Amino acid sequence: MRRSIAPMFISALAALSFQLFSGSASAGIDACQGIDISAQANCEVVVEGGCTAKCEPLSFQASCSAELYVACDGQCSANPTVTCQASCDASCNADCKVDPGSYECSAGCQTNCEANCDGHCAASANKGDCKASCRATCSGECDARCTSTPPEATCDAKCKASCDGSCSAQANFECQVDCQSKGFAKCETDLKGGCETQCSKPEGALFCDGQYIDAREQLDQCLAYLEGTLKIDVTGYARGDADCEGNTCTAEGEAGFSCAAAPAGVRSTSSNAGALALAVAGAGILIARRRRAGRTSGR
Repeated sequence: MRRSIAPMFISALAALSFQLFSGSASAGIDACQGIDISAQANCEVVVEGGCTAKCEPLSFQASCSAELYVACDGQCSANPTVTCQASCDASCNADCKVDPGSYECSAGCQTNCEANCDGHCAASANKGDCKASCRATCSGECDARCTSTPPEATCDAKCKASCDGSCSAQANFECQVDCQSKGFAKCETDLKGGCETQCSKPEGALFCDGQYIDAREQLDQCLAYLEGTLKIDVTGYARGDADCEGNTCTAEGEAGFSCAAAPAGVRSTSSNAGALALAVAGAGILIARRRRAGRTSGR
């Protein structure tokens, strides 16, 4: 069977060009809908076959928690404790001063913050949803505080922003988890339909560590962020005109490449559909984060 997906190839190149020449990294952030994805995540695009089987509630925790964090943000505004700030500042500065240039504000903030999620959710009746809510709160608060902190900032500046984010998230854990728990059921129902619809499309649905990434109509841009910024080798994304039989594909895109011999910048990979993949690169992970950044300046 020959199926032309050249428009997706062109779409990917357009997304790549936008991200390379845009002065903002927010394109990739927005495309992945603010979901907290680790640079160590195992990401794949799944089509047909077992794709719809992956569309179940446990796969929606990350997407729902990211969405519900924003919805609950206005209701949760507790101030960080002095004790948390002091402890965090001391630990952060000790880590940062080992190599100030390589210390990353948001990553350090999230590491410090998420270390408390297991303890906070230990007594929860639904530990999975609780931890997802906790991590989404850490991600949202940390990113809001660290967005305006440049890599060349001093350790004092980086740690102030990092600890403001971590301690603010910790102060609002209970409120966020409680608020988000009221919306998970509806969110999961809504996402199930969206996930199944995405599975039926030629480009398939994106999953990272088993979690459905609700990229909606911006799959190419989200992939550009994952592959270009987080350096995640996403498998299973078909490009070009593909002839597939069983698990073997040969493809001829507009660039004239095949699975057996791909040009520089294009990698071949296998998937359930067994098609050719293009490694798109770009810069770019929250529509919500920009909102939170504005809100943060007012706190």
